Amino acid sequence: MLDNEPDINVLGEAANGREAIQFLETGKNVNLIIADLNMPGMPGNELIAYLSSKFKDVKIVILSMSDHEKYVFEAFNAGASGYLLKNVSRDELIFALKHVISGERYICSELSLRIFDKLSSHESVDLDEFTDFTKRELEVLKLIATGLTNNEIAEKLFTSRRTVEGHRQNLIEKTGVSNSAALIMHAFRSGIIK
Repeated sequence: MLDNEPDINVLGEAANGREAIQFLETGKNVNLIIADLNMPGMPGNELIAYLSSKFKDVKIVILSMSDHEKYVFEAFNAGASGYLLKNVSRDELIFALKHVISGERYICSELSLRIFDKLSSHESVDLDEFTDFTKRELEVLKLIATGLTNNEIAEKLFTSRRTVEGHRQNLIEKTGVSNSAALIMHAFRSGIIK
């Protein structure tokens, strides 16, 4: 399927994490790896952590049957840039890969909705911690939670992508979380997004 995409060039395949590392060590110019979490010899999160430290420019997208949010957050915390379920449509797969290559993170729509549903069922907590958010930061936060990219948010708010990235970074720093996925989870748990 990927071979038929004009913007994607498949350079190789590996049966497990160790083969993937050996392939990268040959010096091939790889910018993205699609990996499973459950592989023989080297678990997916171990591969992600290794690649994140040794091959910092290589993006990693997980394509897995493991659909529990625990695995999603573990993969992102280890350094993955994307997480897709194996039943993802062809269009969403291609969209996700291009999205990740452009420097964004991506969680497939099925998982995003499932995580949001779980988070939105929790009780709200004190909102005082959000009083230092600007009105624009709250707008950006709500748009992030709907799954929009930085470019899409910039278009919607009539501003630049760089400005949106700045707001996203401010939100992450103010809440003390590590990434956008954790930011959304925090916002739902805290009741700022319903």
